[in-house]
Amino acid sequence: MLEAADLGVRLVQSSARSVWASVVPVHLAVVALAFATIGFGGWLPGLVIFWLKPWLDRSLLFVLSRAVFGEDTRFADLWRAQRTVWWRQLASTLTLRRLSPWRAFTQPVYQLEGQRLRAGVRRRSQLLSGRRGVAAAVHLGFAHVELIFVAGLFALAAWLTPDGQLADAGRLLRGDSGLGSSIVSTLAYATVVLVVEPFYVAAGFAMYLNRRVELEAWDIEQEFRRAFA
Repeated sequence: MLEAADLGVRLVQSSARSVWASVVPVHLAVVALAFATIGFGGWLPGLVIFWLKPWLDRSLLFVLSRAVFGEDTRFADLWRAQRTVWWRQLASTLTLRRLSPWRAFTQPVYQLEGQRLRAGVRRRSQLLSGRRGVAAAVHLGFAHVELIFVAGLFALAAWLTPDGQLADAGRLLRGDSGLGSSIVSTLAYATVVLVVEPFYVAAGFAMYLNRRVELEAWDIEQEFRRAFA
């Protein structure tokens, strides 16, 4: 399973142009929506971006599912498929499945297979059988990567700040400057999400494909055993 996650990372690398050319406009829309809430609280834009990541993941999965078959994707292709990619099962994507520790692994069940309700639950349980720990570990690993990158951006900003302005920069990063701090932290978090999220989705998608190969090969083996029993 972890080897499959590595292949997912390679998939993003080989399809980088399609991935970011298609997803950047969607990401900018999410960031714009996040900044529209800044008047209600400086903490809110970051929360909006965090909560809408599964919606962004649907666009990424659409691009990656085409990349597996060697198809390039443009934003126009994503726009034409918006009804199924952006709006189908939107409520459950942002509520019931939002905090799932293996959402990248199970999202193809709903988006690509079109499973719903009890059928979706049964299919998800089948895929997760014996794989929950690995899927959760990959999710946790990418969460830590995201956190490290955000901290690294702040550390880099502090390192590049001239000595005479270090105190002002420190107040900005600690949140003492109010609106300015919220803008800086939101932009930093949005940048990290744009960079890291495609690899997270691709790792989960590759594990999903690997699991399907395992299950379907197992089904074929059982059929052969029945045929030659």
